[in-house]
Amino acid sequence: MPAFLHRLGRLAFRRRRRMLALWLALVAAAVVCMTAFGGTGKLDNTFSIPGSESQRALDRMKTDFPTFSGTSAQIVFTATDGQKVTDPADSARIRAALGAAASAPQVAKVVSPFDAHTISADGTTAVAQVRYEVPQSALEPNALDELKSAVAGANQQGMRVDVGGSAFGNAPSESHRSDIIGVGVALVILTLTFGSLLTAGIPVVTALFGVATAIFGALSLTGTVSISSTAQSLALMIGLAVGIDYALFIVSRHRFHLAHGMEPEESAALAVGTAGSAVVFAGLTVVIAMTGLTVVGIPYLTAMGLAAAGAVLIAVLVATTLLPAILGFAGTRLTPGPGSRAMRREQAVGGAGEDAVGATGDSLASATGENVLSGTGDNVAGGTGESVASRTGEIVAGGTGEHVVSRTGEHVAGAGANAAERWFRLVTRRPLLTLVAVVASLGALAWPAHDMRLALPDNGTAPKSSSQRIAFDRVGEKLGPGFNGPLLVLADTSHSSDPTTATQRVAATIGALPDVATVGKPVANPATHTALIQVIPDSAPSDPATKTLVNSIRDDRAAILRDTGATVQVTGSTAVSVDVATKLNSALIPFAAVVIGLSLLLLLLVFRSLVVPLKAAAGFLLSIAATLGAVVGVFQLGHLGNLIGVDTTGPVSSFLPIILLAVLFGLAMDYEVFLVSRMRESYLHTGNPLGAVHSGARHSGRVVTAAALIMTSVFAAFLTSDSTMLKQIAFALAAGVLLDAFVIRMTFVPAVLALTRHAAWWLPKWLERRLPDLDIEGDRLGPAPAVPESVALTPSTAD
Repeated sequence: MPAFLHRLGRLAFRRRRRMLALWLALVAAAVVCMTAFGGTGKLDNTFSIPGSESQRALDRMKTDFPTFSGTSAQIVFTATDGQKVTDPADSARIRAALGAAASAPQVAKVVSPFDAHTISADGTTAVAQVRYEVPQSALEPNALDELKSAVAGANQQGMRVDVGGSAFGNAPSESHRSDIIGVGVALVILTLTFGSLLTAGIPVVTALFGVATAIFGALSLTGTVSISSTAQSLALMIGLAVGIDYALFIVSRHRFHLAHGMEPEESAALAVGTAGSAVVFAGLTVVIAMTGLTVVGIPYLTAMGLAAAGAVLIAVLVATTLLPAILGFAGTRLTPGPGSRAMRREQAVGGAGEDAVGATGDSLASATGENVLSGTGDNVAGGTGESVASRTGEIVAGGTGEHVVSRTGEHVAGAGANAAERWFRLVTRRPLLTLVAVVASLGALAWPAHDMRLALPDNGTAPKSSSQRIAFDRVGEKLGPGFNGPLLVLADTSHSSDPTTATQRVAATIGALPDVATVGKPVANPATHTALIQVIPDSAPSDPATKTLVNSIRDDRAAILRDTGATVQVTGSTAVSVDVATKLNSALIPFAAVVIGLSLLLLLLVFRSLVVPLKAAAGFLLSIAATLGAVVGVFQLGHLGNLIGVDTTGPVSSFLPIILLAVLFGLAMDYEVFLVSRMRESYLHTGNPLGAVHSGARHSGRVVTAAALIMTSVFAAFLTSDSTMLKQIAFALAAGVLLDAFVIRMTFVPAVLALTRHAAWWLPKWLERRLPDLDIEGDRLGPAPAVPESVALTPSTAD
């Protein structure tokens, strides 16, 4: 792969105009296809589970009870100023509003609160039902706005009208502000990292190319494939984050080569062949994990997984084709200026990278490259007299204190060490203590996850000022929380001797169950011998007691069949939510096992070590557990939720754990590969395990840190979304990347490698012979550029 990518990078560099034209044509084609075949107006936010009981019942209701089979809205009338909705003037106003609502687009039926007896006990609140024969996704773009306008006439002195219900749930969320914030923060971090606005702008530009292609391409499919607004936002979020990060890794390597005198064409080709190989590997792990979400069998989740996988795949293609073309246009302008902070930093990394001493003390170079220790280390002084070694080799210090080597040659500390290397030296000084601290802190953060409740979001977590949230709260307060999520029981009485009596007995049996507030009058269809029974729970839709009630009705179906001859199925939005959570819970453990197993296999192939994959898997589990604990703490328990606009607590989205597993797995592999591969390279060259850990920090720590900060910032920017599900996903990914990059990869990983030392890189000979050599770092492409003798490598004070 490195050789192929090296040739591809060189080709893109040389044919840069054609490559740029090709990508511009791809973006234009995606825009044309979106305009012709799809668009945001055709996004489908409907939850469905093919084959589940709730879905089978909904499918049958489309023919037996079409007015109940679609979505529904609630019109909540509230009398103010001491009035009641039953007062003649108010009731007349309500009836007039309901008449206007009946003529709104796509409305199938309006159920008056005076007929359904959905009036609060104090007479101040009345709730009307508006039924549609189509799901929420099939509503016309202005259907709900027209409904609001139709009833606005009742919103006068003494009367307040709010419109809500399931038709408003899971509505699309505008995310353009998040895009701008994320890109802006990323540009600032990149500018600080490279010290050049031109260099910083290249990853942003290429990422935007990839995101535009992915999003416009996905939207072009909405006319034929169900794609939700959350899937679109997830693809945008992940595509933007990985697009910038992947370009950052390659541009950073390219800039390092330029700083050491390499020609731009060869530098770009080598950067794509080396760093690009790791980008391809890391990207494919994300693609595999996200594509794996399709096996769960939930269309909503499948669309999210495939949309995100497509965005990542396009980001990889952009990084390996368009990016080297852009580097060709930039030419030598990306080379750090002589004497600049960026040049000193790049050269300090290059010069320091070769000063590690092996266990035998064979070689040690000073910052000027002038001083070399002999094999015995007895007495070596550079031309400047800056370095002196004792006979035991215990101390080798320049006049400036640049180098200190332990007796085994394992510690080489320089005043020019960057912040990442200094941090690695700190955490590896007492590695066991570091591990205990990491595990204890992440364990404490993960503890709330043991009480995690999963459910689909409802209007109870909508923005506090929104109409649907006000309606939800008002209904729950005045009529009971169960009115916000009624259950629908479909009874098939075709095998009953007396269908009417059987239906009544079914209703009575269900009404006697715990947590049932009321059972509505059954609606029968004599032609199909079916009846529909509305059940109002005592508890809210997301309450665990409601899930228990759904399961209780289903558990009693055998007794109902025996007593009445009728078969029953439970459906409705609340039952669909229960079924989604149940299916996702059952799929979570197998999916996690596959992800962990895949990480072990991939890292075994890449690093040819047993300890490295096991360490990575353990760290991944720690970061996942801690992230879920943080999510529960913020969204379910309400800790610090006001800082990110969470004004009410509620359950965690059912989709979040499995999405977090898939996404964080791939992103964790990014940092693992880029950080540990440099450690392995150094260990193979020097045989010094601790020095290899420090070398990895020196070469990759700054880039990994910048990449993690960029990705965290992009995800955190989406916390401004009005969608609770997207807000939770954004928080989980931002927290997950932050914990995995800085606590696991930058702290836990070096501590484990320092503790295990040579054993960290051991692999049984029989296994080593059987494993293919993936050469992710492109060692066979040739050595990294040597530092020109004419360049003085002065210690950097950067970082």
